[in-house]
Amino acid sequence: MTQAATLRYLSQSDLRELGANHSNAFIEAIEEGLKLHADGNFVQPLKPYLRWQSADHIADRIIAMPCYLGGDNPIAGIKWIGSRQHNPTKFNLPRASALIILNDAQTNYPVAVMEASLISSMRTAAITGVATKYLAKKNFADISIIGCGPIGQMQVKTLLEQFSQIKTIHLFDVNMSAADKLISQFATDFPATKFSIHESAQSAIEQADVLVTCTVSEKPYIPFEWLKKGCFVSNISIMDIERDVFLKADKVVVDDWDQSNREKKVINLLVEDGLFSREQLHAELGEIILGNIRGRETDDEIILLNPMGMAIDDIVCARWFYQAAESKNAGTELALF
Repeated sequence: MTQAATLRYLSQSDLRELGANHSNAFIEAIEEGLKLHADGNFVQPLKPYLRWQSADHIADRIIAMPCYLGGDNPIAGIKWIGSRQHNPTKFNLPRASALIILNDAQTNYPVAVMEASLISSMRTAAITGVATKYLAKKNFADISIIGCGPIGQMQVKTLLEQFSQIKTIHLFDVNMSAADKLISQFATDFPATKFSIHESAQSAIEQADVLVTCTVSEKPYIPFEWLKKGCFVSNISIMDIERDVFLKADKVVVDDWDQSNREKKVINLLVEDGLFSREQLHAELGEIILGNIRGRETDDEIILLNPMGMAIDDIVCARWFYQAAESKNAGTELALF
């Protein structure tokens, strides 16, 4: 890492030129981050949620996500991500915006600032992409996406880029035009894949070999009975899955137990009621990637991944792009003094 009193600014356009318009870099980085997590080679304080009186929705908040990453190229950083549910309709802006700051691990000086909404959405999709390799059955063909906004779009992009065997993507959104928009983004580039819009969440979910939730739901609505045998559930939006799924699934996996067991999310509520515990958890995802714990073992298993999202994910991806920018002298150098 540089020791100079400068930092490198990377806009979203800079990141796209460095490869952020494809999932490959994110998959590579996320696997590395999850391995570091499983090895305990990180420091990651619990992320605080900043809300104030005018917050009307669960998605109205700013989150601070700090992390130190060890390994061959140690670095520290923080993602500062703000979200307002009314941004698209009231201000014609995306719901979420974010910045990442990276700090040199020897001097603690900042070395990079970068736009992070693209990194945030792509790393979230990469979690599903990585987990699907280990937790979905090998011959999966049907993907169901519940919620077709920006997060759902990135999930579809990553899955299609990483898994050529996908035959059908089943879509549901309370806003049908969102599903139409998603199809328009991918149908031309992936002509071998069929896109099917469903009139109910249940109809779409019942088809899923891989189910991804991408909504801003404030309460669970997906019961265990809707899941077919062998389904892998990537519960990205956290609140969609009913309590009984956590108790009846063959395996429950998280990215980080401490991050998952908080903020009155479903796991946290089950723990408080004495119905779930760390001992009942099958694994953290990094343990499976390292081979310390087995992932999927039979085609009939129903496996639930409940990823709260970690600062590790953001910082390991930001490190990847910072290193790429350094090697190519990309972005804009800014003086600190």
